Amino acid sequence: MAVDRHAEEQQLIALMIAYQKGDADAFSGLYEALKRPLIRYLWTFVRNQTTAEDLLQESFLQLHRARQTYTPPRPVRPWVYAITRHVALMHLRTMRRRKEIMPDEDLPEVPVPPEMDQLADRATVQRLLGALPRAAQEVLILHHLLGMSFEEVGAIVGISPGTAKVRAHRALKKVRQRVIEEGA
Repeated sequence: MAVDRHAEEQQLIALMIAYQKGDADAFSGLYEALKRPLIRYLWTFVRNQTTAEDLLQESFLQLHRARQTYTPPRPVRPWVYAITRHVALMHLRTMRRRKEIMPDEDLPEVPVPPEMDQLADRATVQRLLGALPRAAQEVLILHHLLGMSFEEVGAIVGISPGTAKVRAHRALKKVRQRVIEEGA
């Protein structure tokens, strides 16, 4: 898996470099490679498929605007996720100001990390994940669900890799403890 991850990242770096040079096909390649995991990530913020898709478009617009700030050969994925995270947080801030409540839709379940899938049924794990503080949810989702390294998680969230690891460990421990308490 680590080799595949490295090869994927090298491909993203090559696409980003080509995109910086004006290759429109490289942008299409970036979009295709990143849209599905980014939609899943955005959904964890807004819990609404339509809004997540809108935020995906906004994220790629911001990526386009900031494309010259990317510095090769740094990993592309953490840079893109940081932009996407910023777009999602700005959206949430705007929604709080407007005091709008977004309706939930019947959406496919967000996949549950394998470590948690063994703890209880999916609905229980989803509910317990939703009860965690935002910072804990985010590191669990980025590391366990999206398979990012703690170095990547730290770069996205703006914390050290060690802090990301500690947050993920504590959050997973809290979920396990609640499963035991509830007898799920």
